[in-house]
Amino acid sequence: MAAPLGDDVLGDEPTVIALQEQCAKLFGKEDACFVPSGSMANQAAIRALTVPGDQIMAHESSHVYLYECGAPAAISGCSFAFLKGDRGQFTADDVRSLVRPDDHHFPRSRLLVVENTHNKGGGSVWPLEQIESVTAVAREHGMRCHLDGARIWNACAASGHEPDIWARHFDTVSACFSKGLGAPAGSIVVGDHETIRQIHRIRKMLGGAMRQSGFLAGAALHALDHHRERLTEDHARARRLAEGLATCPAIELDPTSVETNIVYFGIPEHDAQAFQAALDAMDVHLLAIGPSMMRAVVSLAVDDDGIDRAIRAILNQLN
Repeated sequence: MAAPLGDDVLGDEPTVIALQEQCAKLFGKEDACFVPSGSMANQAAIRALTVPGDQIMAHESSHVYLYECGAPAAISGCSFAFLKGDRGQFTADDVRSLVRPDDHHFPRSRLLVVENTHNKGGGSVWPLEQIESVTAVAREHGMRCHLDGARIWNACAASGHEPDIWARHFDTVSACFSKGLGAPAGSIVVGDHETIRQIHRIRKMLGGAMRQSGFLAGAALHALDHHRERLTEDHARARRLAEGLATCPAIELDPTSVETNIVYFGIPEHDAQAFQAALDAMDVHLLAIGPSMMRAVVSLAVDDDGIDRAIRAILNQLN
């Protein structure tokens, strides 16, 4: 709350400028733009990297398709070609198989989107070599590449790779401050100067330009400085949660699939919405994401006692 303030719409918000400069350096890019949300970060990048009529390649369970309100069609006029693969990941051959012929009958294969970690994949971390191979094929065919790195900080913590190691394979990267890092709001988009200049304009067009946003940027800077290294604690607690839940015969869950801070588990004999409501009443907050599927996310707001309480509540509810 003590952050120095200016006016980000006029370009003189000192704390926002400091955040953008720090993020550009972290990701090894020329420039950065602070935006209100991860969805805006992704959609501004897509709009900057495509023209209407283009086709986007992304995994069929990608956030940019499932959870961003049809924005690629509404805002950028783009269609999708869907890639498949376990836990949100696909291969270079998968990408190659979907490239459209250079023929005016077809949409242009223009943009590849990779999500790391992959939300619907249970917080799965892409192998770096696989990132290199899928983006290399995209480049061979003249495509640009965007990394939905809403949880890239978790990928960094789990893999030991710094942000610039992931980012070098992409034209643009989005990253969120309000998930594992615990800031109240905000995301960043990084890229080259010209692309980020376009993204600043698109941000304004979408209503995302903010005035005295240094309060939010200050929180993001604090999170970058203090909360990145502790993400491994969230990962350890998520694994402990998964191991505790996997002891229950009524739960379908493989604890070895938990790589970061997200735990998906099935309750095939129960209604997920009713199960969520029952846990809410006990102040244990999970999300029903299907008829019998639950999603739990561990963050700095959940300590060891919270994990123990969640395990007890969930098992008691199922017994």
